[in-house]
Order: sequence, then C-alpha cells, then structure tokens
Amino acid sequence: MTVAGEIGAHVAAARGRDPATANASTVQILATWPGVQAVLAHRIAHRLHQQSVPLIPLAISYLARAITGIEIHPGARIGQGFFIDHGAGVVVGETTEIGDDVTLYQGVTLGGTGFQAGKRHPTVEDNVTIGSGAKLLGPIEVGHGAKVGANSVVVEDVPPCTTVVGNPGHPVKVEGRKVEGPDADWIHLPDPVQDAVKSLSARIKELEGQVAELSGNENRGGGESDPDPRRGRSSAGG
Repeated sequence: MTVAGEIGAHVAAARGRDPATANASTVQILATWPGVQAVLAHRIAHRLHQQSVPLIPLAISYLARAITGIEIHPGARIGQGFFIDHGAGVVVGETTEIGDDVTLYQGVTLGGTGFQAGKRHPTVEDNVTIGSGAKLLGPIEVGHGAKVGANSVVVEDVPPCTTVVGNPGHPVKVEGRKVEGPDADWIHLPDPVQDAVKSLSARIKELEGQVAELSGNENRGGGESDPDPRRGRSSAGG
C-alpha cells in the first residue's frame, strides 16, 4: 500500500468508529487524533525494524509515546483498519499480533507475563473490540469478532464471537447472537458474577419461604395437644 493509501485507510477507520470525526477534516484528524498518529508512526517504525535498522525504530516509538501517550513496540504486527480511540495509556508489546479492523480504547494493555523468550504477547484476530482499561496478558488468542469489556483482565484464550467481562475475565455470549465489528455499548454487557448472586438470592428467598411455611405448620399442629399432660383429680384434693 502506498503512503497516501495508508494514511487514507487510517483516517477512514477513524471516521467509521469515532462519532467525534463527524465535523473534522482529514487535516484535523491527522493533526489532533493521537490514535491515528501513533499507528502511522508505528507503520514507519515497524518497516525499519523489519529491515534490522538499529535504534531508529525504537526512537520513533519513544517519540510517538511522548506525543500521543500510546506505546507500540516496533516489532508488533498490526493489520489494516486498526483504530485506537482516545488512546492515552495504551501499550502494545513486541510480539503482539493484531488482525484487521480491530479497535482499542484508552488504557488497554496487550502485554506479556514473565521473562520467557519468543511469543509472549496476545494475538488478536479480526473485528475485535477491546474496552477501556482492559488488560490482555500473555500469548493468548482472542478470536474473531470477540469483545473485551472495560477493565477486564484476560489471561486465557477468548473464543470467537464472545464477550469477556470481569477480573479474571469470564467468557459469556451476548444474547446468543454473533458479535461483529466495533461496538461501544459497554453499559449492557452481561455480568456472570452478578447473575450468580441474583440466582443465589432468589434461592435463599425460596428456602426462607419454605422454612416459614414449615414453622407455621408446626405451630398449628402444636396447638391441638394438651400442654398439661396430667389427668383426673388433683392429689391435693382439688
């Protein structure tokens, strides 16, 4: 892809996923959208890194982080249509692999665990959306069309078309439907922990009702017996 085509593709990605671009010109997006700036800088750094150019790729990454607040290692492999919304605090590790049309929000970390060599960062497939503050750690795989909720901590593979929420992340389906493309609805995500608490609460209420019913039956049954078992004339002559 030509330089002009690369720039146009990233501007188009921003327009397609950020409502704030509605009245922004291409020049405004290139000059003031840190997510677009950081990814374009990474394209240059990554090509130099592939050619084993020393120092310069890391220097470009360092300057991009200083300007945008987004740190992308030159070794990371990123597909087409990648978009970072807002972007402050985003970290993308060296062996990260990102597919096409992936969206990240601010504070996302695609990081490693430990000091092992080789592949140590996540692989994110196409059409994945990762919410603000989410942490994806280790050489895990996030399947096509998956969605990671804000502030989730994910350390295991995520199946395709699945939403993950919580810490540690819990995979859940979204109303049984397929998740496709970027989706910024972080309010109506399912919460398996809350669902479990509601289920337990309902069960406890049911058991309390059964206990109350049994207690009432015992009281009614006890009223039919004579509380004083003594019969006949009193020994005192009464």
